[in-house]
Amino acid sequence: MSVELRRHGLHLTGTPLSLDATRKSPLSFVSHAHSDHIARHERTIATAATLRFMVHRLGKVNAPLPVPYGRPFELGPLMLELLPAGHILGSAQLRVIRDDGKRIVYTGDINFAPSLTAEPAQVAECDTLVIESTFGHPRYVFPPREEVLGQVEAWVRRHLERGAVPVLLAYPLGKSQEAMKHLSNRGFPLVAHSSIYEVTQLYGELGVPIEPLRRYEGRVEPGEVLFFPPHLVRGGALAPLWPRATAVLTGWALDGPGACRRYGADVAFPFSDHADCPSLVRYVKATGARDVITLHGFAEELAQVLRGEGLDARALGQPKQLALL
Repeated sequence: MSVELRRHGLHLTGTPLSLDATRKSPLSFVSHAHSDHIARHERTIATAATLRFMVHRLGKVNAPLPVPYGRPFELGPLMLELLPAGHILGSAQLRVIRDDGKRIVYTGDINFAPSLTAEPAQVAECDTLVIESTFGHPRYVFPPREEVLGQVEAWVRRHLERGAVPVLLAYPLGKSQEAMKHLSNRGFPLVAHSSIYEVTQLYGELGVPIEPLRRYEGRVEPGEVLFFPPHLVRGGALAPLWPRATAVLTGWALDGPGACRRYGADVAFPFSDHADCPSLVRYVKATGARDVITLHGFAEELAQVLRGEGLDARALGQPKQLALL
């Protein structure tokens, strides 16, 4: 069995199983419900939470196969198991166990920082590890999440005190809810764009309520904090709000002032739902994997770091096959 990087995602050769395929496939594991990991497959293996988010985004999901964490199940001669990935609510890693006992793990996007809204990532011990490398360059070392959230809270208070509307720009699924949960726990009333509001209502249905929260309808009451999707800011949607201050929550904040310009924000906070480079290296070591395949983002840079640590690591770049074990 080998892993093949096709145009629309990974595939385990010799099996019907794709991994986070972005085009319709006969059978795909979906690690989480961000738009670059989902499609309308004929059959979908995912957690119940991920499937619920997929229905919200795509409509009906054909032949969903909801799988709880830590409950192995058979797929032909293979044994499959989902483990928490810590990225967003319902995100999962997949461990595949061959009939000879060899274990292969695909992480999907993964995060190890303590979370208020996502299940904590679990170390998936394995022989071969295929790991996402979004922030796999050594320059990406995130400050502690609690520290960053404290800075966000202080920024919000400062602008509320001067009578400005604080606007936080964050991805509608996952990152928004994490920051919202922190602020709601501190007593801030929240208002959110419809795309964020609707996902947050689903979080409540899935056991992670975030209140008080209302849907944004063109106005913000005194004392409220507005959450807004970054891609809609440049269309002038926030023009009626004045005075206002905007901050973007993104791991790319570590790249410097360019992050603010990219999102049209006044300030950028290094807040991410992905692991940074040191965390990825620690995780790889904890799995005990003898063979490591890095994927996406800074895959080659992470593989180089891992080789420097004495590990057998290589990047999976252009579509090709690499033998698994």
